[in-house]
Amino acid sequence: MVVVGAGIAGVACAVELVRAGVPVRVRERGHVCGGRMASKRFAGRPADIGAAYFTVSDPDFAAVVDTWRAAGLVREWTDTFQSYDTHGRHDAPGPMRYAAPRGLRSLVEHLAGPVPLTVDRLVLTVEPGPVVDGDRFDAVALAMPGPQAALLLDPALAEATRAVQAQAWSPTLSAVLRFPSRRWPAFHGAFVNDHPVLNLVCDDGDRRGDDAPVLVAHTVPEFAAGHLAQPTGAGPAIEQAVRDLLGLPEQAADVHVHRWTYAKPTGDPTGATCHLDADGIGLAGDAFGTPRVQSAWRSGRDLGRALAARLA
Repeated sequence: MVVVGAGIAGVACAVELVRAGVPVRVRERGHVCGGRMASKRFAGRPADIGAAYFTVSDPDFAAVVDTWRAAGLVREWTDTFQSYDTHGRHDAPGPMRYAAPRGLRSLVEHLAGPVPLTVDRLVLTVEPGPVVDGDRFDAVALAMPGPQAALLLDPALAEATRAVQAQAWSPTLSAVLRFPSRRWPAFHGAFVNDHPVLNLVCDDGDRRGDDAPVLVAHTVPEFAAGHLAQPTGAGPAIEQAVRDLLGLPEQAADVHVHRWTYAKPTGDPTGATCHLDADGIGLAGDAFGTPRVQSAWRSGRDLGRALAARLA
């Protein structure tokens, strides 16, 4: 069978199939695996441009995190963010947030170790059979946002088509701001409420543990929606919003903006952790639950188990 998409959901699905002895191939259209657990290098240093962190509450996911910890890939970061709102700045305690010194993508790469993975492999069509780009398989798993899966599915695959069309997603822009020096008040990360531009700002030097003068900002969906065609043009507005929020002095910053058209699922979860229909089409991702790394992993894991049981 084939898994399309090598984010954490797709890789978790493939891992279960490999464990069950089911022959599987993973096809990823990008140059690397990771999906929205994306990291980009700047002057040799990684910065997380997708998911900002992850939390853990599922015991099975905790076991996976333990393997990352043993490999030196993950660290406990903080259980307290700042929160900015109309009343000013205050502490926002929460669950422990985990970060990856080498970037969150390194965790997906580690998980994908036993998986046959092909990158730079664009899939164009999924037809009844199921048939993927002319090749017939016993089953197909699509591990990607619903709007992207909808572009691949033949309308004759009615059940899967309805499932992906039921998903709703919102966009965001993430901006990596690299400064000559650290000149902002100490903080780990900050939720920004009721702001026209910003939703979240993270101190990437603190998150990564190297104290690099790097901030990563994520925008609100409404701002992102107006800049999807030309995301780099939003750089100055995002930089100014971060400067105003943190009271930064004027100093030259290098700004890189990344567009996420489908950043976060916004629909109501169906209660199912994945989708597998009689046509042999499976769907997985954090749209089947809360928009969390853990949810995406669990969805892929559950789909992999369901496929293994069907194909055994």
